[in-house]
Amino acid sequence: MKREEAIDQIGQREEIFDIIVVGGGATGLGTAVDAASRGHRVLLMEQGDFAMGTSSRSTKLVHGGVRYLKQGNISLVLEALRERGLLYRNAPHLVHNMSFVIPNYKWWEGPFYGVGMKVYDSLAGKLGLSPSKVLSKSEVLEAIPTVETENLTGGVVYHDGQFDDSRLALNLAQTAVDCGACVVNYMKCVGLIKEDDAVRGVLARDMESGAEYEIRGKAVVNATGVFVDELRQKDDKEAQSVIAVSQGIHVVLPKSFLPGNAAIMIPKTEDGRVLFCVPWHDRVVVGTTDTPLESHDIEPRALQSERDFIMEHAAKYLSKDPDPEDVLSIFAGLRPLVKSGDAANTAALSRDHTILVSHAGLITVTGGKWTTYRKMAEDVVDQAEMVAGVDNRDCVSKHLQIHGWTQAHVPEKNLGLYGSDAAEIRHLGKSNPELAQPLHPRLPYQRSEVVWHAREEMARNVADVLSRRTRALLLDARASSEAAETTARLMAGVLNKDESWIEKQVSDYQQYARGYIFQDSLSTAGPTHSARF
Repeated sequence: MKREEAIDQIGQREEIFDIIVVGGGATGLGTAVDAASRGHRVLLMEQGDFAMGTSSRSTKLVHGGVRYLKQGNISLVLEALRERGLLYRNAPHLVHNMSFVIPNYKWWEGPFYGVGMKVYDSLAGKLGLSPSKVLSKSEVLEAIPTVETENLTGGVVYHDGQFDDSRLALNLAQTAVDCGACVVNYMKCVGLIKEDDAVRGVLARDMESGAEYEIRGKAVVNATGVFVDELRQKDDKEAQSVIAVSQGIHVVLPKSFLPGNAAIMIPKTEDGRVLFCVPWHDRVVVGTTDTPLESHDIEPRALQSERDFIMEHAAKYLSKDPDPEDVLSIFAGLRPLVKSGDAANTAALSRDHTILVSHAGLITVTGGKWTTYRKMAEDVVDQAEMVAGVDNRDCVSKHLQIHGWTQAHVPEKNLGLYGSDAAEIRHLGKSNPELAQPLHPRLPYQRSEVVWHAREEMARNVADVLSRRTRALLLDARASSEAAETTARLMAGVLNKDESWIEKQVSDYQQYARGYIFQDSLSTAGPTHSARF
């Protein structure tokens, strides 16, 4: 996946794409994969890096949504469970079966949640992972020895999927390229091309070189997440907002807070939210919140009330109470929820996806969640085929193996997420022993991975590597800051950058990483950009 090759293709003015996708998060990347795998000529462009926003800041779960079952949204649960099963098969190097324990502290919770999870199992059908069952108190403690024991009566265990969100996003970008799509990051949509009151392409700016392009396309898909309204208003100044933004935050703790392999799921906290404590990359991710926001930014920050909520509830359900000094990282993400009913209560808004087609033909897809990205893509490509006036072709993404697919065992823990690409990264370390060295003593990565990211995964700066291609920023924000200079020097060797570039990259990244350090994050302001498309 080479950015230079994508820029060359975009520069060929005679190229008319069937479908142009604006937005490089889960939905946009899924759309590019679905369209390209059908044989259409596809361009995907992202203003920043792939999965730079919401799609790298999830709870890291591929799940049906237990709370949606409680809300009675059976159709959403059915769809999500089906997609969970497909993704488990299509990306086995990234998606794994995980046990989730619901600890019970009241006598009625065991039978109540036990019955509920059996319904959840039955809805999954043949795509189920493993059956749920009721646990005794001793079985709960065996699975999660650090759970709070006061008034514990037992529990229920069920199974869902866990994954690495930004690694899946990168593999989707690679899959799209494998299928013939042109995919590029740091390319901003600055306007729409219109002819006879119909959208016929986009005006784009290369955020690295400043070069501007007129890119023709038969259909344009707006997949810009929480920013879809901004692009809709470039098409129609009178377009009404359809998005209500909800913020969810997570804190990352050392593995000692949850040393087993099972996660904790609290189906209803005091204010009705769901709370997860999930093992992930030898750390523990605790979240999430559901906070309505009136404004939104590319780089959201956790509010004090959200920080307090997570820390208080982590202490309530873990036998060891976490202190601020224990937090390795804190991160916030934004959910694009489709407005309906009371927009002030984002927990009640639709998690289903919505597709809108404007009078000029701009196709907007929004809502949904990571688990259902493929179905969202299938639906929007069906619409795009009609708008573009191209052949309607059968969707093949249900059983399309995602780049990196392998069922072979990868012995190195840090290389498992690369799947079939692991062998080439391993070869880099063998051919150059310096690249086999650790990137940082507190991080599970080798220097060869950085070279691979810059050479083959379109990483353009230090944040691309430490935040999204590795998860260093989330696993240990301070350690990632300390690894910035080594990372920059390794990248400079691949990208032919000079010393001044290295110095600026290190300075910029260390400032950026401060926003993920628990004690510093409240005082570190994010960028002032209002849109990411």
